Amino acid sequence: MDKKFPRQIPVFPLSGVIYFPKTNLPLNIFEERYLDLVNDSFRNDKLMGMVQSKKENSLVYKVGCLGKISDYQETSDGRVLINLTGLTRFEITKEVANKKKYREFEVDYKKFHKDILDNEKLALAYDKLNFMEKVKKFFEKNGLMINWKEFEKLDEAQKINTLSMIAPISNEEKQKLLETVSFNDKTNTLLNIIEFYSYENVSDNETIQ
Repeated sequence: MDKKFPRQIPVFPLSGVIYFPKTNLPLNIFEERYLDLVNDSFRNDKLMGMVQSKKENSLVYKVGCLGKISDYQETSDGRVLINLTGLTRFEITKEVANKKKYREFEVDYKKFHKDILDNEKLALAYDKLNFMEKVKKFFEKNGLMINWKEFEKLDEAQKINTLSMIAPISNEEKQKLLETVSFNDKTNTLLNIIEFYSYENVSDNETIQ
């Protein structure tokens, strides 16, 4: 796997954006340093990392997602609109000193080697009907409209990653999902988070009455 993906990558740290493999992330780039990053990546191998930045100083979380620029458009006012397609998660090993305006890191993909497996090769074990019933109720209660017919066309890994990315939960919880290594653990963690919120809502309603 390390042969397939570069060990040193440009990284876009962005607060509140937690991005998963097999999902798509549209980005509107206007800052000079990130225009440099995107343009350099697009001319090179089209690969760039996304990682959530922390509130303190210039710190970032250790785990992010490598994406490939699958769509690139320049606007008349100097912005660049791109779509990133998630490939695999990575773990940051160290920051690389450079003279560029954007940051680069050395990364390792070993921990997340199953991210690039086909859906059929993943050992999937979860109660899909029970899971989806709880997910739909949770999303409806939070006023999130999802086209479930289109959603059903995704493969299982895409479904769980998409739900993890768009769920109305905290950034810390999304980061926790991003860092959860196996598919089944991620599914269970997401279900636990949803059940926690659902239980809290029920408790709040009972208190109000």
